[in-house]
Amino acid sequence: MASIKKRRLRKKLYLEEFAVYGFEFSCDLNLNTECELDSFFDQLLDLVENRELCMGGWGTTKTFEAFICSNSRYSSATNDDREAIKDFLHSKNFISNVVVGQLVDANYGI
Repeated sequence: MASIKKRRLRKKLYLEEFAVYGFEFSCDLNLNTECELDSFFDQLLDLVENRELCMGGWGTTKTFEAFICSNSRYSSATNDDREAIKDFLHSKNFISNVVVGQLVDANYGI
């Protein structure tokens, strides 16, 4: 089916070939102090930034959830990025109930 919007408008609206994909994740933490949370967050942020991604979310010493997408304007997170985050979370013995979502359109949630 042909697109009804011109390329310029598709780009401006992040549609079709310009769609940006990301994923969400959540997990339970078993941390005792804010310092431990800061250390975990710093390690996670290093991984995210090294993969040229960005992250938005929140957490406490008991739970953490975030959405991850590409740091570049018209790039997307990949399944390799999902697996890297999942592997990182599973490698920590203080993390349980890891849920990593599928890739979704970061602008429209579909």
